[in-house]
Amino acid sequence: MATARKAVKGVLLDLSGTLHIDNVVTPNAVKALKKLRASGISVRFVTNSTKTSDERLFAKLTGLGFELDRREIFTSLCAAKQLVRARRYRPLLLLESEALEQFTDIDQDPPHTAVVVGLAPSKFDYVHMNNAFKALLDGADLIGIHKAKYYAPTENQLAMGPGGFVAALEYAGDKKAVLVGKPAKEFYKLALVDMGLLDSPESVAMVGDDVLADLGGGAQELGLKRYLVRTGKYRANDEAKAQVPLDGTFDTFSDVVDALLPPTIADDSV
Repeated sequence: MATARKAVKGVLLDLSGTLHIDNVVTPNAVKALKKLRASGISVRFVTNSTKTSDERLFAKLTGLGFELDRREIFTSLCAAKQLVRARRYRPLLLLESEALEQFTDIDQDPPHTAVVVGLAPSKFDYVHMNNAFKALLDGADLIGIHKAKYYAPTENQLAMGPGGFVAALEYAGDKKAVLVGKPAKEFYKLALVDMGLLDSPESVAMVGDDVLADLGGGAQELGLKRYLVRTGKYRANDEAKAQVPLDGTFDTFSDVVDALLPPTIADDSV
């Protein structure tokens, strides 16, 4: 079995597929998070979830039994809104209705100066995609909240992520998308700054179920420790896809925590 180094000061945690899959908590994840907190290790949650607003996501996590502070959650949806606000875009938003709640204070009137694409199955039809294409032809910039190929709506099931749809708009509109979520380096840096660990990224571990979207890109570039879990999106031999070998692969998030912590903490914490 893989082992994890213990010289870790901070942990970045993926959510969907790692701590939970839809409304089902992964094995012993709630207890494992309590153990991690009891150790004094700083924890932040970094997620590409874009189907719902940050507030709804926080309510879901606490409803599942996880103990966390709203300010510990860093979502790609929030990062996209920061970019839209900073550049004063009037966006055409390809988002689900629960995610659109986060943009109610943003001017979305045409002419649109940006197209923002998240995981929005109800918007990935010809009419919506063609409207986005027309906006790009008229000069709008393209923002991909993330470019994941797929996600796991339930255990042992995969569904297309937004990556293919972002790629289609890039191809048709002849534009390169700006990506704001994982695995963009700047996205991880937001959480590292918040933990006060930007100057020592090697002391931070990233835990996720997607070897590319969670553990590639910025996580690799920054030198984070990278641990893959065999839940959610994971498929056999996914670890072989990593450009640089991972620091470990574990059956569950709970197993990662047990490997990170000294036995006394892992055994005695509630």
